[in-house]
Amino acid sequence: MAGTGIVLATAEALVAFGEHLGARLRTGDVVTLSGGLGAGKTTLARGLLRGLGYQGDVPSPTFAILQGYEPPETRLPLGHVDLYRIDDPADVEELGLDDWLADGALVIEWPDRLAGRYDATALALQLDILDDGTRRLTARVPRGWEARWPAT
Repeated sequence: MAGTGIVLATAEALVAFGEHLGARLRTGDVVTLSGGLGAGKTTLARGLLRGLGYQGDVPSPTFAILQGYEPPETRLPLGHVDLYRIDDPADVEELGLDDWLADGALVIEWPDRLAGRYDATALALQLDILDDGTRRLTARVPRGWEARWPAT
């Protein structure tokens, strides 16, 4: 897996990066988003949904845990997952995440709650807030993403 880092100066830059990423998303893809509270995970996910053609509001799925988006609003089905409130990795089974991968994709916030699930195949994005308020995005790029990376 290749690794790379990108600095994103504004929330708009996060959304734009996400849009480019969403345009490259394929059936069976998993994108994981890691970072502290306020790092921009949901903002990046909003951009990814824009890249899939979604024009509506994209709330954080923190309380719902899983928010689904389907055609015709999106180019392909996407499950937007926020595992912040999941304490036991066994609880993830009840979400049916693999079902989304049959004809769609997943974007997962707080993937550390997955106990390593999807680690070998997911495009793993880490967002860190720098001292000047910008975000540094570090990616672990699996083989299936190498021809599509970077997203900009």
